Amino acid sequence: MNHLLKARGLEDQVICDSAGTSGYHLDAKTDRRMNAAAQRKLGLTLTGRSRKFEPIDFDDFDLILAMDQDNFEQMYYVGSLNHDRSKLHLMCEFCTRHDLKEVPDPYYGGEKGFDFVIDLLMDACEGLLDHLIETGKIRG
Repeated sequence: MNHLLKARGLEDQVICDSAGTSGYHLDAKTDRRMNAAAQRKLGLTLTGRSRKFEPIDFDDFDLILAMDQDNFEQMYYVGSLNHDRSKLHLMCEFCTRHDLKEVPDPYYGGEKGFDFVIDLLMDACEGLLDHLIETGKIRG
């Protein structure tokens, strides 16, 4: 998403962050296989570090996207009744070329699994960016 924002000159309008629902790999770099797929498919080096999704994320962000239903439910629970859980959506809701409901876990699918997830996420991110522009949440 940050790549698309920069490519369209919109990086000053959106803060994009990533977090997981488990705390297994706190502060770890992006998985080397996902980084290799991003490099192969898009020429990008992923630079993020893992962190755990926290209740304050509902206050800090206008939109929260879950990769799959399990993560959605965990994030929904973290939001409890004190937060605006209408901010929470599945990432694939924004896909325009794929009809999957969830982002599949690529970790057991080899190189092709990671390549597919990169393609799927680019589709979703492009759709999300177009949605944000169309709804006036950002200026395109």
